[in-house]
Amino acid sequence: MGDPRLTIARRELATLRSEKTIVLALLIQLFIAAFSSFLVVGLVSLYDPGSVEGFETEVAVTGDAGDDLLATLDDRPSISGTRYASETTARAAFDRGEVDAVLLADRRAGRVFVSATVPDGNVRTTVIVVQLRDALSTFERVERADRSAHLSSTPLPLPPRSGASPYYGFSYTVLLPLLCFLPVFISGSMTVDSLTEEVERGTLELLRVAPVSVVDIVDGKVWAAAGLAPAQAALWIALLDFNGTSVHHPVAVLVVVAALALLVVTLGATIALLAPDRRAAQFLYSVGVLVAFGGATLLPVNPVNSVARLAVDSVGPTYPLLVAGYVALGVAAYLGLRRAVPRIGVGE
Repeated sequence: MGDPRLTIARRELATLRSEKTIVLALLIQLFIAAFSSFLVVGLVSLYDPGSVEGFETEVAVTGDAGDDLLATLDDRPSISGTRYASETTARAAFDRGEVDAVLLADRRAGRVFVSATVPDGNVRTTVIVVQLRDALSTFERVERADRSAHLSSTPLPLPPRSGASPYYGFSYTVLLPLLCFLPVFISGSMTVDSLTEEVERGTLELLRVAPVSVVDIVDGKVWAAAGLAPAQAALWIALLDFNGTSVHHPVAVLVVVAALALLVVTLGATIALLAPDRRAAQFLYSVGVLVAFGGATLLPVNPVNSVARLAVDSVGPTYPLLVAGYVALGVAAYLGLRRAVPRIGVGE
């Protein structure tokens, strides 16, 4: 006779085909990973509207500092500026739809004040605002450089320019963590459903009639759910690599996913055994995962940051210790559950 825990694990995986919600979630993830090179273009436009290419903003520039501002706008590939003699004529052109925005640049007491007028409630407004923000940021840098010799005190420094591609940043800080951690959360939810259904239907007691213990039953369910997450993540990483988003340390990333899957699945199993009502258990699991994961993102070294840094090869010599820490945390939680199962109400 084989290991009963493996038999239970295979039984759990076989029943996944009947769970329409889980199958749908898997198909959605598969679609995102398989067509990431196409989807990322549209998603990045939401993540960073300033990255949208092929959209040129026509701007009316007026005011006594308009010529200086216009010189800065002319250097921007996505903005075309036109000088207007007065604010009245500039706003009239805006009202007629000849320009997308109006910039009024006036000098007052040795300073330049710029006011902007953009469409109200237009779909294009977000893109226009982001492009104008970047242009005015460049104008501020130019003005500071020109006036640096005449300043009596050093102003606060501007933040450094970022030359990183928004597509690169989105792929590794949003898309990859999403595809790695979503299977983890689904696995935990699957464990909650599986154990609470066993208790509600009374099949957990029937399983105990067989030569298996409650610990064996829990082991089989935890193994199946925890093993499913890294398997999915491996497929998603392979599809991302096929679409041009390569991961430099795929094994380390999968180890982190497996460790977190074991931790989250253990949390789900614990909640299901302590609160066998399905709705209550799912609510407690969802709140617990949100609080734990949300709190972890506040740490300087968190799961999202770790996966992103491993993927782009931005890690130091201590990163194996970090990966080992995730493994130790997951294993410790799992061993704690195994020791606690006999003392829980459904145990022996």
